[in-house]
Formats: sequence, C-alpha cells, structure tokens
Amino acid sequence: MVISPEHRQGRKTVDRNEVLLVGRLSAAAEEHALPSGDTVTKWRVIVRRRRHRRGAALTDSIPCVTFNPEVAAIVRTLKPRDCIEVAGSFRCRVFGPSAAKVWRYEVEVSSAKPFEAELTEPDAPAPDPSAGSEGNVTALIPRQVAYLARAA
Repeated sequence: MVISPEHRQGRKTVDRNEVLLVGRLSAAAEEHALPSGDTVTKWRVIVRRRRHRRGAALTDSIPCVTFNPEVAAIVRTLKPRDCIEVAGSFRCRVFGPSAAKVWRYEVEVSSAKPFEAELTEPDAPAPDPSAGSEGNVTALIPRQVAYLARAA
C-alpha cells in the first residue's frame, strides 16, 4: 500500500495557493524575452478595496505575470482600464546579487478573461431596477486613480 503525502502522519494537507482577482488593467501588458528563450508577459491589475472609514475608496495595484502564450494573447487584446478576471498562484521571487537581494511578490496567472459584469463601488447600494435606466449611474462610473507606481 502506498501512502500519499496528503495522508502522512494521519493528517491531510490543506495548503492551497489560489488567487482570483477581478479588477482593471492598469496599462498595456509588457513582454520580456528571457535568456532561456521563454517570454514572460507582465501587467498590473487595479483592485478597489472596501471603502475606508473616511469614505475614500483605496486601491491596490497587483503585479501579474504569465509564461503561458494563450493567457498573454488574451491580456494583449485588452486596453488599459478594461475589466479583467485572472486566476493563478501567489509567488515570491528573489532578484539581484547576494549582497543586495530584492524580494518581489506577484500573481503567476494561469487563466485570464475579460470581465463583462457591471462593477459598482464597494459597499455602494445596488442600482434600483424600478428607477429606470438612470438608476444609480454614478456607482458605475470608474473612479480616477490619482497615482500608479510603475513596476520595476
């Protein structure tokens, strides 16, 4: 009988590294050729947080990468500010010489697709369907992002 790693020592492994993001593309994706001959495609997804207690909505700009040419092709078809859904795994990568290591965190994306649903402000009331097409239109208008840091 072979014992799988999940069942060693009488316990099941519960480790999972799954990320699902829905947000907006911050800028066009960039491709970089690696010395190995592979191509890495990089982009950032802007995800709004829930409203801050002072009423301001904060955002996170999350770096994403893929080595998959099909995923890269999907991301390249999108324009900045288009909605996107990505799924993948959280990764920590270490760069640089031993005296000056730099740690970077990113999502390694295994699938991506345009996201078509209407996005509303977090914690905002849903538009009232009885109010006609005007409803809560201001909740559907994207907020301006004052500052986006460039990925290094």
